[in-house]
Amino acid sequence: MRTKVLTVVAALVGAALVSGPFAWAEPEPYLVGRGISDVTGPAAENGMMGYSKFDQKTSGIHQRLRSRAYVVVDRATNKRVAYVNADLAMIFRAVQEGVLAKLQAKYGTTYTRENLLLSATHTHSGPGGQSHNIAYNLSILGLQPQALAAVVDGITESVVEAHEDVKPGSISLGVGELTNASVNRSRVAFDRNPDKGAFPNGIDPQMTVLKFQQGGTNVGAINWFATHNTSVTNANTLISPDNKGYASYQWEHDDEGVRYLDNTAGFVAAFPNTNAGDMSPNLNLKPGFGPTENEWENARIIGERQNRKAQEIYNGPLSAVSGGVDARMRFVDMSAVQVDGRFMSDGKAGTTCSGVVGASTIAGSIEDGPAIPGFEEGMQSPWKKLFEPLQMEVPQWLRDCQFPKASLVPTGLIGATPNIVPLQIVRIGQLVLVAVPGEVTITAGLRIRKSVAAELGTPVQNVLIQGYANDYSQYVTTPEEYDSQQYEGGSTLFGRNTTPAYQQEFGKLAASMKSGSTLAPGPTPGKPPFTEINLQTGVVLDDKPMDKKYGDVLIAPKATYGRGETVTAVFVTGHPKNNLHRNHTFLEVQRQVNGSWVRVADDGDWSTRYQWARVGISFSNATITWQIPADTPAGTYRIVHHGDEKSGWTGKISPFTGATTGFTVG
Repeated sequence: MRTKVLTVVAALVGAALVSGPFAWAEPEPYLVGRGISDVTGPAAENGMMGYSKFDQKTSGIHQRLRSRAYVVVDRATNKRVAYVNADLAMIFRAVQEGVLAKLQAKYGTTYTRENLLLSATHTHSGPGGQSHNIAYNLSILGLQPQALAAVVDGITESVVEAHEDVKPGSISLGVGELTNASVNRSRVAFDRNPDKGAFPNGIDPQMTVLKFQQGGTNVGAINWFATHNTSVTNANTLISPDNKGYASYQWEHDDEGVRYLDNTAGFVAAFPNTNAGDMSPNLNLKPGFGPTENEWENARIIGERQNRKAQEIYNGPLSAVSGGVDARMRFVDMSAVQVDGRFMSDGKAGTTCSGVVGASTIAGSIEDGPAIPGFEEGMQSPWKKLFEPLQMEVPQWLRDCQFPKASLVPTGLIGATPNIVPLQIVRIGQLVLVAVPGEVTITAGLRIRKSVAAELGTPVQNVLIQGYANDYSQYVTTPEEYDSQQYEGGSTLFGRNTTPAYQQEFGKLAASMKSGSTLAPGPTPGKPPFTEINLQTGVVLDDKPMDKKYGDVLIAPKATYGRGETVTAVFVTGHPKNNLHRNHTFLEVQRQVNGSWVRVADDGDWSTRYQWARVGISFSNATITWQIPADTPAGTYRIVHHGDEKSGWTGKISPFTGATTGFTVG
């Protein structure tokens, strides 16, 4: 009798676990953590990465660049992945290796090339010089160790923060469409695709959102959408995360109340790219034009559209993410992939080629910004040393392999661009990320996604291209797009069969993931030649007028301002390279509250600008502006500048702070 009673009680308890008003919640299936850190490099006299303009050097900060990280652990198997999206133009292998070295020094083999995915938003308004491949350091005048260290340290910090943050949680998945934040900038090439009907408007409108919760509390989101992060033009010299950075900032700062310098855990919203190779945010197909004729307003509008759509999906009907966490990665020599005929349009086997830059690469994308004006001009001093390694004829066999490309430089043969690249697939439940080390057009992306989806037996909607991941090897176009040799085709390094090769090689990773088998790691890439070239001079010393101190105010704000007006203050300063102020700030807007000064804005905010300018040989000024937001409370405010000066006598770097007198906002 006692046994029967216990059985009945057990049955009742079991029923209570899954149904009824007093149902007990199922254990949360994952451990999830999020982290964020600062990856802002030198704010002055550092070449910018993206547009390949020699005269585009940093001169201050519009908004700081950040790395956003998420760690997901499958509680059933203890498998984990770490996902990073950073406000950078690209991720280079030098960055991946640096981050892995630091993480493995701290956590052993917890994080490896296989389960760590590093990706970039593709902003063109950040410092460059983080690659070991000379082609990507040309316009930056070589490798910039300070810029590389800032990125490696910041990404590592974000992953560490996410690792330390892991708690029981759940993940949800949602999909929607955004149709007014991108346009096809290479329609001539796109229209050659026989499968272009998959994208009736010539764009990929899919936005995919992952929602992260810890114990029922919303803690983060990853929001994938394909559009170039190039609302800000190549005339800009202020560091900026562009439209995707604004989307993150608006959700985190404006909507969730995150204050980056307060060192408290908050909501982390990443806006990574997918297959954005031919997707432009410049809706009028001209740099800085569309929706308006103001590049900063365009960045704000395109960013806001991404944020609002992401939050609409986030707060709407979602599917619970369930199933395992897994990852596969291997290196592939993309210069010599033998492609099976089943991936080729004519059914015949083909091959890829060693990397070659085409003539249309040099021209750049006229819709988003022209590139290098001409190699011959740069062959002379002071850049001769940079271009000398590129002065190699393209062998005829390689020209034939790259046909119909007008081949200019055999960058793969000389190590100026990588031939051996990392290919990776990461799975979080039913969502699959195909991490491509380049810029994939929407149709090329769809073909790769279909190949992976077919191997895994999963809907293609749940398979995403994660572009700009783990390394960089320029563009990925379809064979049909390649034949038209627009900018994207000329920048497809490995030849006409690049997309079929990726279909085949990512398919192998997917098959391994499905079967649970392991794969050989592939050929280990060596360190390229010419990695240490750096023609950019550092800070020799700082100086100032004899009657001034560092931090002195040269131009003071007016006594009174109204909301919407712009406050301007100019300070005597030192070179920003003396101290990058990562996870800190070069400026503060402070409000007087009960007799104390309280920070209300810094150089990570949309409303502020920090601009550095050299005066003569060694003097320099910092101009700080604050566009007063419409919701600013009335009161007394001041502008504060934090800087550092380098002594010409001892080389010692010393910090200083200057402040304006108070002014009122009415």
